[in-house]
Amino acid sequence: MTRFLEDDDTDPMLSVVNLIDLFLVIIGLLMIVIAQNPLGPLSRDNVTVVENPGKEDMRITVKEGKELTRYESSGEVGEGMGARAGVTYRLDDGRMIYVPEKN
Repeated sequence: MTRFLEDDDTDPMLSVVNLIDLFLVIIGLLMIVIAQNPLGPLSRDNVTVVENPGKEDMRITVKEGKELTRYESSGEVGEGMGARAGVTYRLDDGRMIYVPEKN
């Protein structure tokens, strides 16, 4: 009968139960974050993520199956050998038209 008359604030097991509840909430939130990550284990097979598009520190991450490939911008303009293949025009409605050059 004296057990019912004691104050519950002095019971150390109540604080342990509250900590367990807190950890369960944190684990649930972490599982949601992992499920929503596009490069996570639960995502589709082929994903491309562009970080900081158009800036000097732009990075592109490509996930194909279980393989991750990361491309980082060096900030330099690329150049190489090649030939002009044609001209591209943007119309007023946003469409792009490619016109190949004749040889």
